[in-house]
Amino acid sequence: MSLGIYGSSTLTLDTKGRVIIPARYRELLRQSCQGEMVITKDPQYPALMIYPGKAWKEISRKFEALGGLNQKVRPIQWKVLGNASVTEFEVTERMTLLIPQILREFANLALKAQVALIGMGSKFELWNLENWEKKQSGLEVPGEDLIEDLPSSLEEIPF
Repeated sequence: MSLGIYGSSTLTLDTKGRVIIPARYRELLRQSCQGEMVITKDPQYPALMIYPGKAWKEISRKFEALGGLNQKVRPIQWKVLGNASVTEFEVTERMTLLIPQILREFANLALKAQVALIGMGSKFELWNLENWEKKQSGLEVPGEDLIEDLPSSLEEIPF
């Protein structure tokens, strides 16, 4: 399910740990956020995934349906579901989104620092700008945990 969230932006995390979502996403979010955004850890990279409420409901339902006995599935469930922060979000002129401190630390996002917001169809990714530039150049970033032999049940989830 693609919501049409594409493109990248360089933003600044403010002194309270918030980012302002660019206005160009306003109508897409008005149709899809349903009053909330969900921020969670990326299972492979030191970055965050930000889902509008509608997309999160679909993703979380699929993750929950997997069960937890597979040794490769369970750690990904912990990372994605167990670290999810549901945040009230209103589509207004100034769309600010608070990034919880524990998630900022995971993604190495410093207050008053530039970050990269990447539109990925049905979600955003939020990256430390330096790490994003490294990935764009084909380099590894500290904290990468690339999953080999991904179970087919996970390959079907569009996260």
